Amino acid sequence: MEHASHCTHLAAEVAAFAELIAEADLTVPVPSCPGWDLGALVAHQGRVHRWAERTVATRARARIDGAQLEDRPPPGVDPASWLREGGERLVATLRAVDPDEPIWAWGTDQHARFWSRRQLHETVVHRADAALALGRDPVVDPAVALDGIDELLDNLPAAGYFATATTELRGSGETIHLHATDGSDPSVTEGARPDGEWMITLLPDRFEYTHAHGKADVAVRAGAADLLLLLYNRRSADDPRYEVFGDRARLDFWLARSTL
Repeated sequence: MEHASHCTHLAAEVAAFAELIAEADLTVPVPSCPGWDLGALVAHQGRVHRWAERTVATRARARIDGAQLEDRPPPGVDPASWLREGGERLVATLRAVDPDEPIWAWGTDQHARFWSRRQLHETVVHRADAALALGRDPVVDPAVALDGIDELLDNLPAAGYFATATTELRGSGETIHLHATDGSDPSVTEGARPDGEWMITLLPDRFEYTHAHGKADVAVRAGAADLLLLLYNRRSADDPRYEVFGDRARLDFWLARSTL
């Protein structure tokens, strides 16, 4: 999935998120974000969209201070409209930029394309948070979820400065296998990789992953969207939609340290 596709899917996610919360009680707690209610979730997502938009619009070469940006809907402004407006402005800015433009990013890819991909998956996960808070089952396009799993694994090595537990994703060669059971990413050339499979290896100084099928210390099978939500700790591996084989403690070790 490339920059243009990320922008298209992000536009759809912004619209879906705004629609989801348009008539919702924003005091409803968000169980997957302890301590937050829907109002706090919307404020966070809207603030992040505005921060990312400013980063890309100014072609920032260092992290910008978002303290001067709106961090919540102003009095009298409908929260869903505020969320939609910030998200649409972000999409427009992303569509106007060369994806290869060098721009600061907290992740491993220091180009504009980082932001279309990151903001897509940030919005997917937080829309899922809102759906779960409202008692609904989140629906995520399998192709988006497959890319989201890749994106998470690509960027975890760079996340230590704000998610310190990720620096503990180390080991002595232990392996974790993830298997999405419900389709493939059509943008991937046939035969280039096993569809929807990841082999993670914990090494003394880092972790590595490949798209591969094989025997691991622990394996998890589920639909791509459910795997994405598991990796973001939005669902528990105890949920019956997951098949877990092997050393469950190894999976728990990973999940306890990989949350962004």
